[in-house]
This record gives sequence, C-alpha cells and structure tokens, in this order.
Amino acid sequence: MSEFNNLVNGEWLAGASYSPNLNPSNLADVIGQYTQGDASHVDAAVAAATAAFPAWSTGSVQARSDALDKIGTEILARKEELGALLAREEGKTRAEGIGEVTRAGQIFKFFAGECLRLSGQTVPSVRPGIGVEITREPVGVVGLITPWNFPIAIPAWKIAPALAFGNCVVLKPADLVPGSSWALAEIIHRSGIPAGVFNLVMGRGSVIGNALVQHPGIHAISFTGSVGVGRGIALECVKSGKKVQLEMGGKNPQVVLDDANLDQAVELCVQSAFYSTGQRCTASSRLIVTEGIYPRFIEAMKARMAKINVGDALAQGTDIGPVSSQSQLEQDLGYVEIGKAEGATLAVGGERLSRGTEGFYMAPALFSESAKTMRINREEIFGPVASVIRVKDYDEALATANDTEFGLSAGIATTSLKYATHFKRHSQAGMVMVNLPTAGVDYHVPFGGRKGSSYGPREQGRYAQEFFTTVKTAYTLA
Repeated sequence: MSEFNNLVNGEWLAGASYSPNLNPSNLADVIGQYTQGDASHVDAAVAAATAAFPAWSTGSVQARSDALDKIGTEILARKEELGALLAREEGKTRAEGIGEVTRAGQIFKFFAGECLRLSGQTVPSVRPGIGVEITREPVGVVGLITPWNFPIAIPAWKIAPALAFGNCVVLKPADLVPGSSWALAEIIHRSGIPAGVFNLVMGRGSVIGNALVQHPGIHAISFTGSVGVGRGIALECVKSGKKVQLEMGGKNPQVVLDDANLDQAVELCVQSAFYSTGQRCTASSRLIVTEGIYPRFIEAMKARMAKINVGDALAQGTDIGPVSSQSQLEQDLGYVEIGKAEGATLAVGGERLSRGTEGFYMAPALFSESAKTMRINREEIFGPVASVIRVKDYDEALATANDTEFGLSAGIATTSLKYATHFKRHSQAGMVMVNLPTAGVDYHVPFGGRKGSSYGPREQGRYAQEFFTTVKTAYTLA
C-alpha cells in the first residue's frame, strides 16, 4: 500500500501516523495511506515559507509565470488520470472529475498570465512637485484550507493566485480527500518553484487548520467549508490581525415561472440539485415554482429523475456517484426523515441504495408541498435532496428566494426579459443564473456570495488580487 507524505521546504516528510483514503463507490478500495501531520509540521512549513518569501516576492514575474504555466500544462496533459483519481476518492463521476481537473489546469494557465498583468497607478499629488505611485504587493505567507467536494479545483483557485502575486503558501487539504491535492502538490514540486514557496500539510482540521489559523507567521487565511468553522476562523483571524477570506454555505434558490420552457427548467433543476450528488455549495436545493406550472413541473421532475443512474463513479453510464462519506450519507438521510416529519411530501427517492460494491449510495430525493419555514428549506443539507416550494407569482418567488441567511447563487427559469432583468438586479446573491443551472461557473470571473455565504474579497479571476495582494502608496519629491 502506497504511503503519501507532507511536502515541507521541498522535502516529503512523514507524520506520526497514516490515514486510509477510501473510495466511496467501493469501500474495499483503499487509494493510499496519507500521512497525518501535526502542529510541528505547520511550524516547519511556515518557517520554510517565511524564508522563501523575500526572494519569491521580489523575483522575476516571468519565472512565476513560467512555473504556473508549466503546472497548468501538466495538469491538462494528465486530466484523464487525475480525473479518475478524483472520481475514485470523492465520488463524483469520471466525466465530472475530468471536468474539474481541466478547470484546475485552466486556472493555473490564467494566473500564469496574471503574473504579467498586475498593474498600479501613477497619479498627481495635490501638492506641487510630488509624485504618487499606487502599487500592489504580496500579502506574505498564506494559509489555504480547502474542502472535500472540489479536491483539485478549489486548491487550484487558491494556490494559483497566491503564487502568481508573489505569496508563499501552506495548503491544508480536506482530510477526507487528500489524494487530488497531493497529486497537485507533486506537480507543483516539480515545476521549478523554489523550496518553501509551496508547502502541503495534511491532517485533521482540528489540528492542522487550527495551527494555521493561530500561527503568528501566517499573514492571511483563505478558507472554504462550513459556516460554523468559517465563522470561528474569522474570529481568530480578527484577534491576530490576519487577512481572511471565507467561502461557506449556501441554500440556493432556483425559481421556475409559469412562462418557463418546462423541459429546460426541469433539466437545469436536475443538474443544479442532484449532479455531483448535490455536494456543491452552489447547488439549488430550493426549487421555487409558481402555481400555474407547478403540477406539470412536479410530474416532469419525477419522470426525469426516474432516468438518473446512480452508481459507481468510475462506471460508464453513471449519472450520479455515491455520497462522499458515511457521515454525509447519514446527514442526508436524516434530512429526508426531517422533511417527512415536517409534513412535506416525498415525491420520489430518498432511500439508501445497494449496488455491486459496498458504498454510500443514495437515491436523489425530491420533496413537494414543502413550506419555506421547514428546516429542509432553511438549512444546508449538502446532498442530493431538493424541495419544491409553491408560490403565487413572481413577486412571491423573489421574496421567497431572498428569504435565507445565505446568498451564494440563485437562478431563474423564464422566457420573460422583464422578470429575468428584475431578478438579476434584485436577487440577494453573489451569482445569478438565467435559464442555466446554479452550479455552473467560469474560472476567469469572480466567485463568491453575500450574507452568510461569503466574507472578504471574491475568489477567481482578476478579483483574486484583492485578497492576495496589499496596496502600497508611495510619495516621491521630484
């Protein structure tokens, strides 16, 4: 059985123990044994990053660009292999895994260009004979804490801008799915980036994550994960003056109006709610449907869901793979019981499934006749469970969509330019989709939400510089 170690200062270091990385499609399949680091590994990684920072942050931007481009090129060349690894350890289908790996490669390619596009301003002073320059500089040593649902894309969209803008990095990937991040770290290690610029420390969040957040040598923390953990990180960062960026939960609405194209609306709802096993922070678990189309929508959804093939993530023809873990499966099934107890109608699905291998398989669940006050419509489930809320008209649909503590993504299905335009302006979400699934986003534009979903500057695209750089204003007497 292969063992995989932490990367600290250019060396692969073992921890005191190892943890098995299991395939949720087949629990008998152990992908590898991944080391469990501790606070001493974090100390060593931060020390290495601190030592590497002066040369990396002031060195050649061409060297940075070349390294990131090389990383992106290798990721894309190995997308089939890495996509299969991702599907094997996380449970999304092979096609989805390959798509995610492709996105990771594209992100590194994009930020290879951003290395060369970072610009500043020269402005006149209000005082004669003085020049003013406004420039951006790297923040310093950045701790990155990433989740299990996108085990290569989310690390990529944090690592690439951090390195592009001259920061040094300590990455802590999700303990559930370390394989994809380790593979990415190994590619970065061979890219020509100096030792200490990028470091990987695997292990429990309660150990490695806490050590990063509390470490005095860390200047900024970028976190994607649960709301509770994120808010705790924010408080700790404020105490020590660290810059912080949080991407947390969602309870995303998908509105379907009477005038919508029914087939199109059903397909985008199925894609948003159930693909990737519903384990996306941008998934739409609240389907808000106006009363004129409601009966036809429910029947069409049931018919479409009957065609969904749930199976081994690596098998050809699988539409939806397993839930990622036993605890997540228990949470999902628990919410199905909560929905039934609250009085919603379980229209289809919601049961555990048996397949050829032991895995965490679940039939996607759809509730009808649900109320917006029910827990299944208030709390993030993070699984293949969606509920339909009947509303009278567009105005009630908009109000219901915005009636949530979250504000990441929102969608509307309509043929009305009037309603589409109004929804884009008045939806209280960071990202709005018109006649598209809520879960599809591009890598070169900002990603993030409002309210309880996000805190701090946006991720991805040119907006990433807001977090990974700090602004300096310099005055010069002519």
